[in-house]
Amino acid sequence: MMHLNRPLRSVLYIPASKTRALEKARTLPVDAIIFDLEDAVAPDEKAAARGALADALDAGGYGARLKIVRINGLDTEWGGEDAAAAREMGADAILLPKVNGADHLDALAAITGEVPLWAMMETPLGMMNASEIAAHAFCAGLVMGTNDLAKDMGTRFRPDRLPLLTGLGLCLLAAKAQGIAIVDGVYNAFKDQEGLEAECAQGRDMGFDGKTLIHPAQVDVANAAFSPTGEEIDLAARQITAYEAAVAAGQAVAVVDGRIVENLHVATARETLAKVEAIRALNPE
Repeated sequence: MMHLNRPLRSVLYIPASKTRALEKARTLPVDAIIFDLEDAVAPDEKAAARGALADALDAGGYGARLKIVRINGLDTEWGGEDAAAAREMGADAILLPKVNGADHLDALAAITGEVPLWAMMETPLGMMNASEIAAHAFCAGLVMGTNDLAKDMGTRFRPDRLPLLTGLGLCLLAAKAQGIAIVDGVYNAFKDQEGLEAECAQGRDMGFDGKTLIHPAQVDVANAAFSPTGEEIDLAARQITAYEAAVAAGQAVAVVDGRIVENLHVATARETLAKVEAIRALNPE
């Protein structure tokens, strides 16, 4: 359901209850926005936030940014109304928190129809059921909820995120197996640029499409980390050229920088260049 070359480098949470934040989001260089009706909104503001978000999305102005609405869980007093309202908001997807299994998405789809669904992956049971969740007919993306997952697992914080790697890996495998999007969890210390850069690099190395963010100050770091580097772009172009020349000469492989280049490497190279073009299309300036 999700075009894999669509950039999702930076996915910023915006509280649906904050009018100024909804306005500012229209100007930020983010690839996607999660308009949050859940954790970022106090209980007595839920209904008002739902209305404010509907008005903001109706007014438009978010350009090519992917618009995702995170609702409250269907086991809360607000979830059902959130889901029904979100269906009419014209968002690109609806994000459900704490998805433990495909049945949670079934329940949401019964309300939202054919609107693409995204799943918050933030519970131990969700990790164990990642495969069935990603395979759901309406699931277009997974979002790692690493704060809640760490809490439920009782982990200690480590910069290398060792305690979370099994869960991250299970969700990555599930998403890649289904060809859907997957974005990494948030980095809480929004003033720690060095730490954010390190965690973004780890997420990119693992295969995430991008990172969820809690502050606009994190956007540039994420965009840079999840964009192909100049060296990667140059290598991709040279690999394609060398391989095409080898094939034209009746050979099955080429050699670039002392390394064998086969058709699988060329496929990756073409994906790299396609991602560059998709980023340029999203940010034509």
